[in-house]
Amino acid sequence: MAYQFDFAAVLQQGDLLLKGALFTLELTAIGTLAGVAIGVVGAVVRAWRLRPFDWLFGAYVELIRNTPFIVQLFFIFFGLPSLGIRLSEWEAAVLAMVINLGAYSTEIIRAGIQAIPHGQLEAASALAMSRFEALRHVVIRPALAKVWPALSSQIIIVMLGSAVCSQIATEELSFAANFIQSRNFRSFETYLLTTLLYLAMAILLRQVLNLVGRYLIVGRR
Repeated sequence: MAYQFDFAAVLQQGDLLLKGALFTLELTAIGTLAGVAIGVVGAVVRAWRLRPFDWLFGAYVELIRNTPFIVQLFFIFFGLPSLGIRLSEWEAAVLAMVINLGAYSTEIIRAGIQAIPHGQLEAASALAMSRFEALRHVVIRPALAKVWPALSSQIIIVMLGSAVCSQIATEELSFAANFIQSRNFRSFETYLLTTLLYLAMAILLRQVLNLVGRYLIVGRR
């Protein structure tokens, strides 16, 4: 018997998919802001070898980049309660995404900082710019402009990776899809629509990041 498609059974609970998609975007927005902030600090510390923090950031980067995201998530949600630190599903998911993106963005931004000619810093000093002004205008912004495409791609990867947060019952998009499929047993239709939603979110996020880079970073150097 030929398979009978029934998208109506999924669309009847489309509000759950949209709610999950918005939840995913919210997770991504918070994770991006905090994760990139950590990345900027870590990149400066590692590029300028500010001891002993460069060693601490180096260990952090190696730990996160060489372990699976789902293991990091499980450690935060299931492991930390053993030490008396209890987090909700939402808090654990946000913390895991921030920590993960922070490690990757540290290395991406550090590459941008190291690509800046040393003569620019000497010129900033000659112009009597303060260390903070030089850091802001001569180091951070040009470095971000150089690596913005790579950083944008990493942010999208983290957004797509947030699907594993459903394993701790975080109510993001994949959790909503699993819930709907368990009720109507329309796996093909449910996950096809979920795939299209992830695709749409990735394209939308890339466009937003391109605009941010064009008008706030690259365009203001």
